[in-house]
Amino acid sequence: QVQLVESGGGLVQAGGSLRLSCAASGSIFSINAMGWYRQAPGKQRELVTIITSGGTTNYADSVKGRCTIHRDNAKKTVYLQMNSLKPEDTAVYYCNAVLQYYSGSPYYNYWGQGTQVTVSS
Repeated sequence: QVQLVESGGGLVQAGGSLRLSCAASGSIFSINAMGWYRQAPGKQRELVTIITSGGTTNYADSVKGRCTIHRDNAKKTVYLQMNSLKPEDTAVYYCNAVLQYYSGSPYYNYWGQGTQVTVSS
C-alpha cells in the first residue's frame, strides 16, 4: 500500500515562512513527478509547483520567487519551502506523486491527506 505523508503545515504570520515535507512509502518502484497542490475554502484545487524525477520544476505564477520545491529521491521525499507568505496562501496543501509499483507498470497518481497552512494578516 502506497502512502504519502505530509508534515510541516501550521499557522504563520504574513511575511513568515513554512517548510512542508511529503514522504512516500510502500511498494514503489519509481516516482516520476512529485508536486504540491492547494485548495482554499470555496475554491478549486490548484497547482502550486511540481518537480520531475530529473529535477525540472514548474511554479504557479502566484508563488514564483517565494516558493522552492526540492526532492530527495533516495528518501522518496519532496519538500516545499514557502517564504514571504501572504494571507491568500491560506489553504490545505496536498502532496501529489505519479509513481510505478514495478518496472513497466502503469503510472498511478497518489495524493496525501493534506496539511493546513494558515497565514494571518
